[in-house]
Amino acid sequence: MRYFLELSYKGTNYSGFQTQQNANTVQDEVEKAFKILQRAPVMLTGSSRTDAGVHALQNFFHFDFEDKIHPDFVYKMNAILPDDIVIRGLYPVGAEQHSRFDALSRLYHYYIYNSKNPFLEDRAYYFPYTIDFDKLQQAAQLLFGYNDFTSFSKRNTQVKTFQCVIKKSEWFWEKDCLVYRVEADRFLRGMVRALTATMLKVGRGKLTLDDLRQIIEDKDNTKAHFDVPGHGLFLQQVIFPEALKKNFTL
Repeated sequence: MRYFLELSYKGTNYSGFQTQQNANTVQDEVEKAFKILQRAPVMLTGSSRTDAGVHALQNFFHFDFEDKIHPDFVYKMNAILPDDIVIRGLYPVGAEQHSRFDALSRLYHYYIYNSKNPFLEDRAYYFPYTIDFDKLQQAAQLLFGYNDFTSFSKRNTQVKTFQCVIKKSEWFWEKDCLVYRVEADRFLRGMVRALTATMLKVGRGKLTLDDLRQIIEDKDNTKAHFDVPGHGLFLQQVIFPEALKKNFTL
């Protein structure tokens, strides 16, 4: 039987979502809890990889399991897991469904605040500078004209293509935070943070819109900026086809 496992997590204490050598990850914690509850190991496949310190309001694993699932699986798993990881649901799906390849897109928010606030310091980036909001918005809209985002991918990535289809790209205010919202069919390693950091240079007048356009067209990641921390970034949602969503509540 194949299952989709929906979860949320605060990424502060983890080196990322998926298992890595010599590092504690969200996947490690979920697999350990599963083994304790079900008394059997499981191999999880992640939907959307997030980096160290990055949070998620919604992410997914899928897994195959032959034995009977505990009737109070969600409740019991949450009792075992650390407080910064929560299981939202467990959904039986077809044997051919894949949490990564069946996803249509992913939606991210990056949060920024410019007035000292101890209640935001681990969930948003403190950036106490004057920013031209209109220039930020123009920079976000400029991205729709491109599909190759080589310049915004970290090095040492094993992807075969740097092509991404941007579906949403906009800045907005949410209470005390300036937020960048971006949705795409896929994201490259470090891409959202690189887009955010580079656009902030435009908003501060350090780069022009033409400079941003040239950075994209040069396909050279030494010219983009990656200097915003992971703790301001949230994976908001993984979007699946309607036919698949009937199997679970999003």
